[in-house]
Amino acid sequence: MFMIKLLAAASAAAVLLVSLPEFPVNAVSEQEISAPSAVLMDAETGTVLLEKNAHDVRACASITKVMTLILVMEAIDSGKIDWQDTVTTSAHASSMGGSDIWLEPGETMTVDEMVKATIVASANDAAVALAEHISGSEETFVQQMNQKAKQLGMKETAFKNCNGLDEEGHVTSAYDVALMSRELLRHREILHYSTIWMDELRDGKTQLVNTNKLLKSYPGITGLKTGTTSQAGSCIAATAEREGLELIAVVLGADTGKQRFSDASKLLDYGFANYTMYLPEIPQDALRTISVKNGMTDEVSTTAQMDKPFLLEKGKDNAISTEVYLPEEVEAPIQRGDVIGKMIYKSGGKQITEIPIAAANDIKQINYGDVMSLFLQSTVG
Repeated sequence: MFMIKLLAAASAAAVLLVSLPEFPVNAVSEQEISAPSAVLMDAETGTVLLEKNAHDVRACASITKVMTLILVMEAIDSGKIDWQDTVTTSAHASSMGGSDIWLEPGETMTVDEMVKATIVASANDAAVALAEHISGSEETFVQQMNQKAKQLGMKETAFKNCNGLDEEGHVTSAYDVALMSRELLRHREILHYSTIWMDELRDGKTQLVNTNKLLKSYPGITGLKTGTTSQAGSCIAATAEREGLELIAVVLGADTGKQRFSDASKLLDYGFANYTMYLPEIPQDALRTISVKNGMTDEVSTTAQMDKPFLLEKGKDNAISTEVYLPEEVEAPIQRGDVIGKMIYKSGGKQITEIPIAAANDIKQINYGDVMSLFLQSTVG
């Protein structure tokens, strides 16, 4: 159980302490991660929990398709395209090679089928067909990929194509891959595809098997994308969720597929062992009525709501301080929802989050006509 204790109170602020239970802590060293570059990120906050050469610039193979899928999802969300739109394969798209579903020039599939092929089978031809369907050409689509990368703060990334085939200057970093993976996760419908283990296309004539083998072995795995080329080595952006904690583990340049899955599992294990998402209840002791000046009533009630949990490290600092700032008096008029104070949560002396404290009801400004009316009503009564 969590214990909340009121430590101090003043006219301006009240400070509370929340004690959390102790947890065992598991560590992992850089040496235990075989790949040359890796990062573990909390999907909710973007906090880096563990890293190894996370900003080294490297090829990333088909993990490139994470950005391709971001632009596909944005096009769907905006209404530019629809899941059931027909996508026609061009000669360029059908010429990709590598991982593909052997699309023929002129062959058609729905956006839904092309997305499924892109994320489950890592189909290079399907990725290009989607890019052309959205932007008219792969070249224009790649420009949009790079624009989106800049918007997301991906400083070590330059895309040359939309599928990740080896090409001079087509590079990123483990950190940037985590950033774009986090962005793709905002489109929750993508998890319907990234968690598919086996499926089919062409009325069962084409079998799809997910390249992410962690789907069969890691508890809580939700995706997201693998990649392998001679320049990039074996790569993965693995996402998993347990008890509200969603993590992104990126591994670039592993020697083998088995090693990338092992490294990703170690990163995710570390994250789930050492961190938790905490959603505290609002301490009712912290909320009080505030005197109202020039109002039809003398005081106003307060309310606050914690909408999102925040990330906490287990076993390192088990105390959360809560500072409540409320004035002694506010002036009418006041509308329900008006912010009149704040509550600041801190851990280890650092601010974790801040939530507003609002008025719980309306208070009209004093009006002598209303006062006289109330007086007459009371007199008649």
